[in-house]
Amino acid sequence: MRLFGRKDEEEEPTGSDDGIAGFWAWWQEARPRIDSAVAAGQAEELQEWLAPAVEAVHPGLVWEVAPGRNAAHALVVTSAGDAELRALAHRWARAAPESDLLWEFHPSRQANPQAMELTLDVGGYEFALDKLMLGLRVPRGAPRVDVAAYHPIFGELDEDTRMEATLLALDWLLGEDDVARWVGEITAATFQPIDSVAAVHLPAVVADLASGYEEEQWVLLEGQTAGGAPLIATARYPLRQVDHPLFDQHIAITLPYAHRDENGLPVGDSLAALRDFEERLAARLLKLHSDAVLAAHLSAESHRVIHVYADPTGEAAIHAKELIVSWEEGEPTVDVASDPSWSAVAPFLN
Repeated sequence: MRLFGRKDEEEEPTGSDDGIAGFWAWWQEARPRIDSAVAAGQAEELQEWLAPAVEAVHPGLVWEVAPGRNAAHALVVTSAGDAELRALAHRWARAAPESDLLWEFHPSRQANPQAMELTLDVGGYEFALDKLMLGLRVPRGAPRVDVAAYHPIFGELDEDTRMEATLLALDWLLGEDDVARWVGEITAATFQPIDSVAAVHLPAVVADLASGYEEEQWVLLEGQTAGGAPLIATARYPLRQVDHPLFDQHIAITLPYAHRDENGLPVGDSLAALRDFEERLAARLLKLHSDAVLAAHLSAESHRVIHVYADPTGEAAIHAKELIVSWEEGEPTVDVASDPSWSAVAPFLN
């Protein structure tokens, strides 16, 4: 049995730890009747009980009951790709009780090992994954695979329904998080793409792509500020919010530097001082390995801005404020703000 809660796109992001605590208190009380409803296949009763409970955490979250990996059933409460809500879904799952024989809990849809055996009614037509064909293309140097999906029933469906079925199939095949990590452009085609392959091959293609990014990598970029001044940046590559779902606190460390070239970029003693600062910052973050990540830094107009994302319940912001005390080339600053979608480093996301 697979049940879906529909997301209301017009709702503004809210949600809180109190809402999460309230859900799990409700779950403990309602568990006996939920177990009975699942055993009896009473989908309407589950919808009636679960929908308002999940909505109380946040009305934009999507929920479903799916087969579990280790338990009989899985309750999934997911942001459905909305980066603004991903941290909330993961905090919901982190607060969950321990899994047992009946229930496990996930903040994203999981890959289904029996995906190729699944069939779903879509618009009155049989959507069987063993008939799904995929055109796969990995752009040169890109950390993503573009997918063009085709199924014999797609010609009978409208565009939105075709895309919804495609996205669901990709979640079944890869899991929602790996779709966010490794899948780029997605199209739902009414004609079979040239050189398409059976959908069963997608996980292997993605695994091969991912194997090229197992080691930490950084990319050097050049550009201009809004005012036209030269800019250089170094960013983690690939840089993706889905890899650090609980890190929704943005810490911007701004360091003015005294030694610069004619373009305002650091040289000499300032360049050495910046490297030393970042090494000390990296050492601090290494000790906070599960609480923060250095995402990118950029230099322009006599200032370097270092972007760190962290779990707001950790101490990364405190460490940043302690470190800047030692900076001697001007007045450094640390700005801390909530940024669940990583909008401050949007140009570097890939």
